[in-house]
Amino acid sequence: MKVIITGGGGFLGSQLATTLLDHGKLTGPSGGQEPIEEIMLIDARLVMPQNDPRVQQIVEDISNRDVIDEAIGGAINISIFHLASMVSGECEDHYDDALRVNLDGGRNVFEAARAAAGRPRVVFASSIASFGGTAMPTPVSDLAKQTPQTTYGMTKAMCELLVNDHTRKGHFDGRSARLPTVIIRPGKPNAAASSWASGMFREPLNGETCELPVRRNQSHPMTGFRTVVDSFIALHEVSEERLGDDRAYGLPAHRVTPTLAEQVLRDLTEEKNLALGQIADA
Repeated sequence: MKVIITGGGGFLGSQLATTLLDHGKLTGPSGGQEPIEEIMLIDARLVMPQNDPRVQQIVEDISNRDVIDEAIGGAINISIFHLASMVSGECEDHYDDALRVNLDGGRNVFEAARAAAGRPRVVFASSIASFGGTAMPTPVSDLAKQTPQTTYGMTKAMCELLVNDHTRKGHFDGRSARLPTVIIRPGKPNAAASSWASGMFREPLNGETCELPVRRNQSHPMTGFRTVVDSFIALHEVSEERLGDDRAYGLPAHRVTPTLAEQVLRDLTEEKNLALGQIADA
């Protein structure tokens, strides 16, 4: 089978590709296990290229429908992991681009899956940002009303509804994973509003100062990239009969405060005899 990963050049996409290459197989449209013969990575920037003969790469923008059709290439046995997205801070600053990439790009992926042979499985990377506002219950369950307070969250909620409707109409077998903040992302901070969550671990461990834009007692749902990658695959593999009409599911997360994070870092660096940079209030 062919596996298509949009956003395949990024942190999560590249980790997912590596894990799938190791697994070597996935459940196909027939319901049986199929060997993965090809993985197609689509990304506007392929920062972390794969070195495997089964991997092909397309450096393009998903707002162009032809890109998705080219990736499918008439294959009759495909699965799609749709991870490509502008991040939260970018969406707030560039509204039209957010709609073009996150919403129109999502529609392009879904319509291409609809037109593909068979009934492919499509796993969409959504976000807990699809929830928001002061009326949110504690804890927030998958049944909570979605009232996103960001453009990013709005586009994720809309794509979740599209996944549900395409699935209802039999166009493809869709599943949406609502991601919490994923840590620790390598490299420089990106434009995500939650970028500080990785920064408060990454920068001090590099001996640098991290300036916190939030209160030290503010809790935030976080998880590691391995949990997310494993969850993507588990959600892909679960049989359709075990899923309900609403195909969106929250992923496991831990509530972490900067105070707790700093204590964990101090314990770790003392144990390993490492220097630790500062976590300062902005």
